[in-house]
Amino acid sequence: MLRVTNDPTQGLPAATSDELELYLRWLSFLRGAVLRKVDGLSDAEARWQPEGALISLLGIVNHLTHVEWRWINGGMLGEDISRSEEEFRPGSELTVAAAITAYRSRATATEEAVRSLPSLAAPCWWGVDTDLRWVLLHLINETARHAGHADATRELLDGTTGE
Repeated sequence: MLRVTNDPTQGLPAATSDELELYLRWLSFLRGAVLRKVDGLSDAEARWQPEGALISLLGIVNHLTHVEWRWINGGMLGEDISRSEEEFRPGSELTVAAAITAYRSRATATEEAVRSLPSLAAPCWWGVDTDLRWVLLHLINETARHAGHADATRELLDGTTGE
């Protein structure tokens, strides 16, 4: 039986009128959704992917780490960055533990960099009318899309569903 509560925000990030904080809370919430999908998996399980479809859970975590680095360090801070299709298929040297540590470290670096910028209107180096607000919304969107992707991969891997 479906149970509907009176509070549709239950379990979601706390509301706030501080727009920057709201974006960071949603990004953190979605990162957690991704990390919960790799929780308890061996390196081999985290590398599994359906034949000819999707990417592995390890690839998702690695990719999202690089996405944040590119958009924050490259787009917002103007550093030289690179992109490689290999981030979707990390080599055997990347373990689940190392990927999780890197993702958490990147989250901290992202939040520190974002809080150091003067405002949500801080311009992005990569486009006219692209600013920090746009970049954060893009990161939220990218992380949400891959969280759904992680849901599907984990369910196909071992039947695990849920948050």
